[in-house]
Amino acid sequence: MPQSTKTAIMVIGGAEDKIHGKEILHNFFGRSGAAEARIAIIPSASREPAIIGERYLTIFGEMGAKGIEVLDIRDREQCNDALMQSYVENCTGVFMTGGDQLRLCGLLADTPLMRTVQQRAQKGEITLAGTSAGAAVMGHYMIAGGGSGESPNRSLVDMTTGLGIIPEVIVDQHFHNRNRMARLMSAIAAYPDRLGIGIDEDTCTLFEGDGTLQVIGKGTVTILDPAELSYTNQEKVGATDPLSIGNLRLHILSHSDRYDLRKRVPSFAAYRMAQE
Repeated sequence: MPQSTKTAIMVIGGAEDKIHGKEILHNFFGRSGAAEARIAIIPSASREPAIIGERYLTIFGEMGAKGIEVLDIRDREQCNDALMQSYVENCTGVFMTGGDQLRLCGLLADTPLMRTVQQRAQKGEITLAGTSAGAAVMGHYMIAGGGSGESPNRSLVDMTTGLGIIPEVIVDQHFHNRNRMARLMSAIAAYPDRLGIGIDEDTCTLFEGDGTLQVIGKGTVTILDPAELSYTNQEKVGATDPLSIGNLRLHILSHSDRYDLRKRVPSFAAYRMAQE
């Protein structure tokens, strides 16, 4: 596995391989500095933060990280702790685990610690990764919950405010594994100024500093682009009535495929190789 020290924001669809190749976790480790990595693990979304924190501590420890701290935050007051603040000011990577995204936002949103993490990630000073609930919080608007297996409708998705690390996107995770296409469509119909990103399990969307994203892992990343949306009845129908949505653009990306967030154009790995 080639090790890169190029930072990125890594949005992981959940259930990433923690036992065999660990491709996504190795990528995070490499982008955080490999043997020089100083990693902060934030397990606050979990109901068992000590257990889940220890699990990732063991994984990154076995990879050879120089330093690892589990920031077991269970109260917002802890986000003012000078030692924790110092660690996130000097670490090279931050990893937010899965669990409950509402719990994670409730503990971290608008705290000094989270502002430091957000600013450093957006400046490319650290690699920030979030898996499952840690992925859901990335946008300004966040999917807090909802259903599946229905036609798109307003009641299918519960929206709230996320951490705003990548404000222009709405992220859904465990995507095809839990049949969440209609849920993300419903979210984008409500917020057509955002880009919908649906990420399968054991799959990661790497947001690079150059305005592109890249897919790694075993599944796919679904992109819903409403830039040329021609119509939706979202504001005109009842909460459980089916939605009409016109000209919503769909892209399905797999391993090594890329997407230009500024031009809203995909680039497929197999096509690129054929052209070389």
